[in-house]
Amino acid sequence: MTEKEKMLKEMLYNANNDKDLLKERAIAKDLCFKFNQLMPSDTVNQKKILHQLLGPIDDSTCIMSPFWCDYGYNIKIGRHFFANHNTVILDGAEVTFGDNVFIAPNCGFYTAGHPIDTKRRNQGLEYAYPITIGNNVWIGAGVQVMPGVTIGDNVVIGGGSVVVNDIPSNSVAVGNPCHVIREITDKDEQTNWNHN
Repeated sequence: MTEKEKMLKEMLYNANNDKDLLKERAIAKDLCFKFNQLMPSDTVNQKKILHQLLGPIDDSTCIMSPFWCDYGYNIKIGRHFFANHNTVILDGAEVTFGDNVFIAPNCGFYTAGHPIDTKRRNQGLEYAYPITIGNNVWIGAGVQVMPGVTIGDNVVIGGGSVVVNDIPSNSVAVGNPCHVIREITDKDEQTNWNHN
């Protein structure tokens, strides 16, 4: 079994001991670099590069530079996706975003992790567990989402949170570790956000 096959099967693998993975990461990093060097107004070429990197994406997809990922092909994006500056997605496993996902600046989605024991970690072994983000999710600034996490639909993750466990639908969650502080209810639609 190749290291890439192990990666995709959620087994321990060595990402630096597989010519295919090394080549695919180099291609993705080059595309990210090209994307990040474009003028912000050059939306036509931004879209071209994002299509090369991520495959089929909705025309409404907006990713602000700089943006970095490992492979690109493991990222699945729904409709009306927005990612602000400094989004990082380590996509050794699949990272799936539903429709209407909004990501604030400086957020990371990390499928990759390493063994706690030094023997295997020092051998360069790692794992990749999928991340799933539901529909209608707002991820606040500086949020870090760890391997294997699922965030449900209609969720707000407060800024600075570190998400290590699943977050259920219809909730506001914050903290390190991130935890639910309350449900989202119909009353939230009546909140007046004007500062008068």
